[in-house]
Amino acid sequence: MVKIIQRIRGARLLQRARGWGAGPGSLAVLLAGLAVGAVAFASVGSFMVYANSEQFCANACHEMNQLQKEHKGTVHDVNRSGVRATCNDCHVPHEYIPNYWAKVGLLSDVWGHNVTHSIDTPQKFEAKRYELAKRVWVYMKQNDSRECRHCHTTAKMDPDKQSEKALKRHEKGRLEGLTCIDCHFAIAHKEPDGPGPQELAGAQAASK
Repeated sequence: MVKIIQRIRGARLLQRARGWGAGPGSLAVLLAGLAVGAVAFASVGSFMVYANSEQFCANACHEMNQLQKEHKGTVHDVNRSGVRATCNDCHVPHEYIPNYWAKVGLLSDVWGHNVTHSIDTPQKFEAKRYELAKRVWVYMKQNDSRECRHCHTTAKMDPDKQSEKALKRHEKGRLEGLTCIDCHFAIAHKEPDGPGPQELAGAQAASK
């Protein structure tokens, strides 16, 4: 009996939906909905592109403005090839889905700046510099320096254009299972006081 009632209700709902779809204003409502959805999608996409820009990163808050100033003059800003790496090149995934997730994760920075006020002054930011840097190092170690490898491809490195020291260190890194950030850190920002990525890994292993 219950199943029969459910079927009748389902049939009535389907009939109502068909009747609505056949109404004179249904096409206009559908087109309006699609238009609103398209505008919303385009707006979100446009903001995502702008949020990946150096202009946005540098001016979003004092922390980013300070870090952008530190970036100036480094090898990622000025070099013999003329290829610049900006904020999003190093700190934001380049694939669409990870990129969107990274933007959601940035809400924690907004929370710390505007709500808890834990990093809303240069002094507070400096006090947390090591903690924030360590968070980035751990993230990059976990994804095998994914953002670094977007530009730097190990397989395409020309050994004839590397120094003997660089060749030995890269080989040592491969044998020991190291990743880019283990050695190449604090090359675009001021190095914080405290253990570096390799020392950090050793301390974590010793504590287990």
